[in-house]
Amino acid sequence: MKDPLVKADNLSHCYSVQWAVKDINFEIPDKGIYGLLGSNGAGKSTTMNIISGVLKQTSGDVYIKGISMSKDPIEAKKQIGFLPQDPPLYTDMTVNEYLTNCACLRMIKPKEAKAAVDDVMEKCSISHFRKRLIRNLSGGYRQRVGIAQAIIHRPAFIILDEPTNGLDPNQIVEIRKLIKEIAQERAVLLSTHILTEVQAICDYILMIEHGKMVFSGKTEEFDNYLKPNTIFVRLLDMPPVEELMRIEGVDSAEELGGPDYRLKFADMNGASQRVVQESVKNNWLLEEIRVEKSSLNEVFSVLSKS
Repeated sequence: MKDPLVKADNLSHCYSVQWAVKDINFEIPDKGIYGLLGSNGAGKSTTMNIISGVLKQTSGDVYIKGISMSKDPIEAKKQIGFLPQDPPLYTDMTVNEYLTNCACLRMIKPKEAKAAVDDVMEKCSISHFRKRLIRNLSGGYRQRVGIAQAIIHRPAFIILDEPTNGLDPNQIVEIRKLIKEIAQERAVLLSTHILTEVQAICDYILMIEHGKMVFSGKTEEFDNYLKPNTIFVRLLDMPPVEELMRIEGVDSAEELGGPDYRLKFADMNGASQRVVQESVKNNWLLEEIRVEKSSLNEVFSVLSKS
């Protein structure tokens, strides 16, 4: 059986007397974008630092393409590219000088270094800044340089910590596009506090709370973690809320302005049909009806308390 690309096996780490993470287990089988979520202090940064080889865990192990991080860290790290939240950029170097230095650090042969630098510059759309000092680049282009150093050795697994932090909306869109392109060839683990970022680009979600894994699955599964209990309706006749409260099973009815209402049910079974039937019966002129999904914020809030 083929080894998963990344495997965390009973990963645990203790700072002094406090466990930051305890018995974390997950697998990243193949390429794609995996979002790593968690509240502040949940153990997310500790997990990322262990996976990237920056921090040695108290117990458990991480395997990259079947290679043990604890037993063979050098070979395991060869498979990883890492972009910390604050990219390790030498701002007095030009882009070309910096990436050439990164190629050397990543043990790329000198005769192959130029081609590797040219390749990542083209991938990250920074070739035209080859001779520019990094300190003279905008935040968005510095981030591109940081991503370029993470992929210069063509690793199978990329870890990006808050890659869009501090960028303007246009730069965020550009970095998202770049991350999606990178993920076509390899797996990307993306840590972020911005839930809309997860929804926009992640295929899978891993969530850690209180040092434990509380969710692992596809983004759609995360979206549907909470069963919906509200229905949006547009009733052109605009009946008073009191009339809507008479519908069987309605817990609360809320006016959203004009003909729009939100109805909350304790039990959603048959709820939509009952709304339609009552609308026809009372001539409320139903124009739109839809079951509302729980927001990512609501799901995150529930899981963070679990």
